[in-house]
Amino acid sequence: MHAASMDALIFASLPSSSCFLHPLLSPKSPNPKPYSPRLSYQPPLHTRSKSHLSRKILNKLHVSTSDHPSTTVPVEDPLSSGDTFEKFDWHSHWYPLAPLCDLDKRAPRAMRVLGLDLVLWWDRTEVQWRVFDDRCPHRLAPLSEGRIDRWGRLQCVYHGWCFNGAGSCELIPQAAEDGPQVHTSSKACAASYPCTVQNKIVWFWPSTKPLHKNILMNCKPPCISELDDPSYASLMGIRDISYGYEILIENLMDPAHVRYSHHKIMRVSKQRSSLARDREGGVPIVITLEESDINGFLAKQEFGYGKFVAPCLFHMFPPSGSNNGSASSSDSKADQRRFLIVVYCIPVSPGRSRLIWSFPRNFSVWIDQIVPRWMFHVGQNLILDSDMHLLHVEERYIAEIGPSNWEKACFVPTKSDVMVTAFRRWFRKYSNSQVDWANKSLGSLLPTPPREQLMDRYWTHVVQCSSCSVALKLLKVLETSLPMVTLILIGVVAASNQNMISAAVRTALVSIAVICFAASKWLSHFIYKTFYFHDYNHAFV
Repeated sequence: MHAASMDALIFASLPSSSCFLHPLLSPKSPNPKPYSPRLSYQPPLHTRSKSHLSRKILNKLHVSTSDHPSTTVPVEDPLSSGDTFEKFDWHSHWYPLAPLCDLDKRAPRAMRVLGLDLVLWWDRTEVQWRVFDDRCPHRLAPLSEGRIDRWGRLQCVYHGWCFNGAGSCELIPQAAEDGPQVHTSSKACAASYPCTVQNKIVWFWPSTKPLHKNILMNCKPPCISELDDPSYASLMGIRDISYGYEILIENLMDPAHVRYSHHKIMRVSKQRSSLARDREGGVPIVITLEESDINGFLAKQEFGYGKFVAPCLFHMFPPSGSNNGSASSSDSKADQRRFLIVVYCIPVSPGRSRLIWSFPRNFSVWIDQIVPRWMFHVGQNLILDSDMHLLHVEERYIAEIGPSNWEKACFVPTKSDVMVTAFRRWFRKYSNSQVDWANKSLGSLLPTPPREQLMDRYWTHVVQCSSCSVALKLLKVLETSLPMVTLILIGVVAASNQNMISAAVRTALVSIAVICFAASKWLSHFIYKTFYFHDYNHAFV
């Protein structure tokens, strides 16, 4: 990437609509030095078969960029070989819950992952986070509606039962003190899941079986070292998404849609030759699959690599030793510039998913230190909203034809779709094109709600984000204060005698009152579009 382009990337990190800038859409750069990272995450030993340990499936995708059927080279289907493949165990992997910066240690928090209803809370006695089933063993009331009492126990507010960090019941107020110690019964215990903190995110293991109690000793969540590196800026965000896990993750693997779905939201470089074909300046994007197995896959692209670590992590990074394409070799700092895309796509329930994102970079770190985090989220939420409705509808079309028929129904002849196709084949090969939900009673997709509900920001993001929730409270106070200032100023002018204040002062006070009134109206509109609902009509962009 040229020096000017790198400067543009620095400014793209500012709180604007370009915060999801895709490295594939940058100007061409010199060829980086050869580098071949490999899939490093391994599941625990008890979940791996001998065939998995001895086999590495390499799927080289050779597809034509032509739309003419006669020139399209069929992609080899690894399923056609007749081999049998082990099934991906969705319940033997770590899942991210939430960034630490967005958690409140004073109150329990309800979350759903993989169809499991969970409560996440801070155990101040043992100084660590805990994850329980979100149901009290007494009458199945949600523990997330409870509180953390002054002894540091999680208390169910329905009847006051209290639980320690291990899930053991320590108090049943309705039981006589001199009677049977019913609180010691195993039936009185809350179900507890293994959990840990890594990369400033709380993770949990979706099994309460005793054999998984110490699973962290054998298996750790996938690690991105840059997220813990103090020399990197790595602000995070979280949002619930109104379409399913597989739609979310394949959309993030697709660089070609950015110019079109996020037109005028994300700043992308445009080549003059491509603008002759369409307004957005779409160009061919070459992606090749390097390797694939049950743990995910690795793909090479023009400016780096994309790695999927099943089931949640998708990570885009430049080649080792490169400087994101900087053309200046004399500047040592520029040579070390690195920008990454790290996203966690979390299956919540059918038709619902959750996204945690971060874009670590080791340059212009000072920007994140002076600009509030919520200002970055303004543009990032707009990007997510701009294709929310079309992806929600697309998911329903795929459900109609059946997810296993995706390759038959979709025509994907270009190399820009290689990662999307690789994911769909991984999903079909190892999981029969479906998530293994813990709650088998979860039904089919729900009907499409109104756009205001589909693209809601308050419940899907603001209430989960500590930065945005505080900003909303402060802006609402300011919104309420401005009309009051207007009334006070008008009152002062009306009540004052003409001899008491000059005409210039009266004019100034009236002008300030008018400005405050107009500002309150603008602020009300800004608050609604930023923290509640912002529609996006592609026809008029």
